[in-house]
Amino acid sequence: MSFDLLLYAQAALLGVVEGVTEFLPISSTGHLILLTDVLGFQGPPGKVFEVAIQSGAIAAVIVVYFQKLLGMAKHVWHPSEEQHLVIDLLLAFIPAVIVGLLFHAQIKAVLFSPKVVAWSLLIGGMILWLIEKYKPTPRYFTAEQLPWQRALGIGFMQCMAMIPGVSRSGATIVGALMLGLERKAAAEFSFLLAIPTMLAATSYDLYKNWDVMDFDAAGLIATGWLAAFLTAMVVVRRLIMFLGKHGFAPFALYRMVLGVVLLVMLY
Repeated sequence: MSFDLLLYAQAALLGVVEGVTEFLPISSTGHLILLTDVLGFQGPPGKVFEVAIQSGAIAAVIVVYFQKLLGMAKHVWHPSEEQHLVIDLLLAFIPAVIVGLLFHAQIKAVLFSPKVVAWSLLIGGMILWLIEKYKPTPRYFTAEQLPWQRALGIGFMQCMAMIPGVSRSGATIVGALMLGLERKAAAEFSFLLAIPTMLAATSYDLYKNWDVMDFDAAGLIATGWLAAFLTAMVVVRRLIMFLGKHGFAPFALYRMVLGVVLLVMLY
């Protein structure tokens, strides 16, 4: 693959879309599948590009939450709120690891299509709308207060996000709201859970496709990664404030409208 300015511009655009959508409950994978299809983007094979640039968004979370992560690392070895949160995150991480290892190939082969994304966006938007309207009264107002059983429940909800268009953040936030976590705390728990989940997914995909990587592929990935990192830095810093004012209804409406438009176009 020789240097192609248009190809690198497309990689940067996809990185921006990843950075914007990764932590919003609107499905980054779904948007990347749709935009890749529209652009005719010819990146590295095996969906390596799409997965690799997600680590750019995850790096943004690590930077934004660095002090919190540092505190968790310092206090993880003795009973504390930080230790409790680390255990909760590990428990929530385990279901995705098991399901991903067992069904990774089948999911990518069967479900990565615009039709699946369109239906997932529509149905997920309806569910998010209902949850926002009828969610139970919050019982836990910080991520550190969440009981381990409920953290594990959020982990099982995260497995639903392996269906393109469902949204990892959407699935975990909906699960957290249903299990009694307050809205801002639900978003924060979702952000923190994204770190091990997406780093594991990225590492696994890169390992599986290492033999098809070359210098040009690395250049495209680096371009998309940087774009995703810079964009996600802005989104992560602003999203908690936005949720406090507006909730998840705007995202639910966006999902439903986009899902309907895509279904009309496809059918």
